[in-house]
Amino acid sequence: MWKQFLSKLPRKSSKSDASSGSAHNHSSNNVTTSSNGNPIQRTSSGNVVPSRSTTVKRTASAIFPSSVATSIEPLLSFKDVPNSEKQNLFISKLNHCCVVFDFSDPNKNSAEKDMKRQALLDLIDYVDAASSRFTEPMISASCKMFASNLFRAFPSNTRSSSGSGETEEEEPMFEPAWSHLQLVYDFLLKFIESSSLDAKIGKKYIDHSFIVRLLHLFDSEDPRERDCLKTILHRIYGKFMVHRPFIRKAVSNIFYQFVFEIDRHNGVAELLEVFGSVISGFALPLKEEHKIFLWRVLIPLHKPKTLGVYLQQLTYCVTQFVEKEPKLASSVVNGLLRCWPVTNSQKEVMFLSELEEVLEATNAMDLQKCMIPLFRRIGFCINSSHFQVAERALFLWNNDHVISLVSQNRQSIMPLIIPALERNIQSHWNQAVLNLTQNVKKMLCEMDEELFLACKDKFEEEEMNRMMEEEKRRITWERLETTAAFKPVTGNIAVLVRPATAPIAAALS
Repeated sequence: MWKQFLSKLPRKSSKSDASSGSAHNHSSNNVTTSSNGNPIQRTSSGNVVPSRSTTVKRTASAIFPSSVATSIEPLLSFKDVPNSEKQNLFISKLNHCCVVFDFSDPNKNSAEKDMKRQALLDLIDYVDAASSRFTEPMISASCKMFASNLFRAFPSNTRSSSGSGETEEEEPMFEPAWSHLQLVYDFLLKFIESSSLDAKIGKKYIDHSFIVRLLHLFDSEDPRERDCLKTILHRIYGKFMVHRPFIRKAVSNIFYQFVFEIDRHNGVAELLEVFGSVISGFALPLKEEHKIFLWRVLIPLHKPKTLGVYLQQLTYCVTQFVEKEPKLASSVVNGLLRCWPVTNSQKEVMFLSELEEVLEATNAMDLQKCMIPLFRRIGFCINSSHFQVAERALFLWNNDHVISLVSQNRQSIMPLIIPALERNIQSHWNQAVLNLTQNVKKMLCEMDEELFLACKDKFEEEEMNRMMEEEKRRITWERLETTAAFKPVTGNIAVLVRPATAPIAAALS
């Protein structure tokens, strides 16, 4: 009876528990629960972690949303607690790792940084050895820790306002907090890859908002961070199938903004590398959504002046589409011709290189839809005064598949190419280009000598007519100048100049 009566009385510890809970509401991360349930005070009074409403902390290459802590206490190792307490310890370590330090001064809070680093290593080892499913509180705490450490804004003042060259990358800026960020990325990667993570539960926390903020990090100046993000995005795309359409749409929006608005983004190459693997996994026949991605995203990506930075990845994505569905070759070639950089010789060389790879995946029937404008453009490139452009256009004829395509369509292609070769022989200044021109001319002659001679005769006839027209214009201008010299114009008087045809024929004969 006394036990029943005493059990109804309030416990003395309830008041302290309530005050403890109240204090937690006023200051986050001040109190942490240990494995035995006793509260652990972070530091003595005065070393309280400031709230998120404080001023953001700027580093050399990032703005972290979390405040900068002054101290952190280590937690027990997983091997020192029973299995029943490991999940609680896991969450406690994650809460401790939510604290972000200032790495602009390497000597500041060095002990606390080492403690956080050790906690991150313990978390990675635990995920590696995890044998049971992650509970929802564990997944929620993990995503909170990822957000606290990774998601941040990149200040514009640390980035060059002027664009880099077509092929050269600017010297990268390395993140000073990388010693911790690398461990967080390793933990995130292992967390997503772990079989203990249930995708049905994980998608509630690795949601659209999480993915958008993760994609924002691809604009980081640090190439090490972008490389980690590339692998993580690929794993998220593979594990969370429900998010795949959203990821494709979000990445497309990044490319749209890059091409049509800001003309600068650090992670285009890495995003294209991820999409190269995504495109290779597309099922046949291709969906209309995927074809629209090719036409509205990949083709316009040839326009920016920094094309050389991500050309290799872009070419791979484009050729993947052509290999999967050869009918798309004509659309790709026409798209490249619309974007052709007529005033940029470096980009012309890049376009010719990509064209060669596209042609390797094209058959003769699909080439017929675009071969006239394509080889007309190649002819212009052969006559380019920039020797690298002319050389690269002539190197196309070293490709056996290109020669095969030309041979099957020679009735339409040779009349476009032979005049360009003849003009080079007559007037090009570079000896290497002249040698290559002679080789291509000999190759076409051996392919079909009768057609070659017919095209050559037609070219000579057109050249004769062109010279006659030029001479006609020259004589007309001479007569105009002579008439103007003997009859000074004092008003708005029209001057009649008769065309002279007889002297032209006599001069040319």
